[in-house]
Amino acid sequence: MKKYIYVIIIMTAQFISGQEESKENKWSGSRPDGHAPISVMGDHTHGKGEFMFSYRYMYMNMEDLNRGSENVGFSNALRPNDVYMVTPTSMPMNMHMLGMMYAPSDKITLIAMVNYLSQEMDHLTAMNGVFTTESSGFGDTKIAALYKFFNKNKQQLHGQIGISIPTGSIDEKDVTPASTPNKVILPYPMQIGSGTWDTEIALTYLKQWNILSFGTQARTTLRVGENENEYRLGNKYSLNNWLAITATDWLSFSGRFEFGAIDKISGINPDLNPMMVITADTANSGMTYANAGLGFNLYAFKGSLKNLRLGFEAAIPLFQNMNGVQLRNKETITLGLQYAL
Repeated sequence: MKKYIYVIIIMTAQFISGQEESKENKWSGSRPDGHAPISVMGDHTHGKGEFMFSYRYMYMNMEDLNRGSENVGFSNALRPNDVYMVTPTSMPMNMHMLGMMYAPSDKITLIAMVNYLSQEMDHLTAMNGVFTTESSGFGDTKIAALYKFFNKNKQQLHGQIGISIPTGSIDEKDVTPASTPNKVILPYPMQIGSGTWDTEIALTYLKQWNILSFGTQARTTLRVGENENEYRLGNKYSLNNWLAITATDWLSFSGRFEFGAIDKISGINPDLNPMMVITADTANSGMTYANAGLGFNLYAFKGSLKNLRLGFEAAIPLFQNMNGVQLRNKETITLGLQYAL
């Protein structure tokens, strides 16, 4: 009888040891670097039955002009040097994003995200006049599913497929000097949504070491059809790579590099005059770019705030090659909270 008891004890110990080894051999989200920089979406999955709620705030600023990849003065885009009567000079944007993730199984994680956008654009006219337009509202709603292909040897690979629901307005209006006192339709960059049902696809690979982690994500947004205003925004493509180092059990620092491209706008809104302002001309849309970001993650691994994360990242462009003439991207700041249960 004792012999059988010893066998059972040994087998149980081996099983527990194997489970712990298996767990230790997997990529883990229970580290400060277990999530990507806060600006990266769909970077991680959850275990069966887990929820996560998130809030992100993003500030993005655009100033000055690029013609192709070269910085040019505002007069370069205005008559008599060009055909346009008006050029934008700056465009700050604020976005608030609320997200929820839920895993019905260890393989599948579901995502839903809504956002609220507010932005303004300062302008200069060929007669040296200045004015500002504004727009704000809820943007397009995004839902998606993540599928985990594998998680072993401290590596994980998962894919994402989702849709963007056109809940954001494409009929934003404001007063301009030429329209006073009436409001007119605003150009493409000042609209809140896309107006089309879009497909979003991504593939993410993650790798962890003792204090280091690496991630890479390929992502694309594919626009479908035309919206009610007879145009379609350009498809988006990006490749994000990041490296993070764990400083303590509750703090990690990250560096990120992204390369991407945006196609030109297809079609034309008949209510916009492409010779009035450069943002109303679809020839001035689309670009290739590269940017880099530095950030940190704070992670509560125990106590009453366990599984609460605070993420921060500041990013700047490294390269911008634009179609036509467009505002230059400047700094982007992202701050977010994530809470899992």
